[in-house]
Amino acid sequence: MSRTETTALAQGRPSTTALMMAIARAVHQLLDDPLVLPDPIALPILGPALERAVRDDPYRYNDPMARPMRAAAVARAMVADAELAEAAGAGVRQCVVLGAGLDTSAWRVPAAADGMRVFEVDHPATQAWKQDLLRQAGLSMPDWASAVPVDLQHGSLQAALEDAGFRGDRPACFVWLGVTPYLTEAAIEGTLRYVASLPRGTCIVFDYRVDAGVLPPFERVMAAHMAGQVAALGEPWLSAFVPERLVQRLTAMGFGGVTDLDAPALNARYFPRRKDGLQTAGGGLRVLCARVGEAG
Repeated sequence: MSRTETTALAQGRPSTTALMMAIARAVHQLLDDPLVLPDPIALPILGPALERAVRDDPYRYNDPMARPMRAAAVARAMVADAELAEAAGAGVRQCVVLGAGLDTSAWRVPAAADGMRVFEVDHPATQAWKQDLLRQAGLSMPDWASAVPVDLQHGSLQAALEDAGFRGDRPACFVWLGVTPYLTEAAIEGTLRYVASLPRGTCIVFDYRVDAGVLPPFERVMAAHMAGQVAALGEPWLSAFVPERLVQRLTAMGFGGVTDLDAPALNARYFPRRKDGLQTAGGGLRVLCARVGEAG
């Protein structure tokens, strides 16, 4: 799950896009009605100074481009929460959040009182930044969650997880949001193959960019605009997929039960008939769920 040496993280700086997504989830708590993703940690995790700024003027983060991005952040978190809840109901007691950033799902996990463990994997710079923000807010990670700081450009995901107490002989639910666009296809395939090697019942939720060549013209323009913005932040997109081919590759690896959600599907599921018009606009983003050893 490596990034190139030119990215912000490779230079030892925490992820700017991780902060943008955290702000989006925080603004959702303040502006959107009805609330889709209740998250009491979304504002405090920003740290006291930024939390005050967001509370004082959340509308500065509500421009026409920010609203669909916020909807996408909310929708993909809801997909992941639902997949983890289903896995927990089937007895899974390990959750791995890959590229955790300022993710707050550790505070929302089901079965926390019944042995669920959460492993948050990210670059050491981002992990240290998150821990500092939590300290400033007077918070700490839940007892059932462990930070796994590792530079996966130079290390092994499997080794890092096992060192943190992850059981490779037991199924797990992997949550991988806001990460794959910034990785090479080879790095993504390596992580997927590792997940596919784990026991039956293991599942993964991840979002990915759709290859511009198969996008409608409006979404292609929107995606190009967003790509320019993140590249300017030092976190360029490095990969995109044709959905049908990606599903075929997952099937060949041993995944089944694939659900691939595009913008209309996400909007129908999470944002129907809203007076405020909150919706994800697509721009080539999809959220995919897959399970190890499940047919179909």
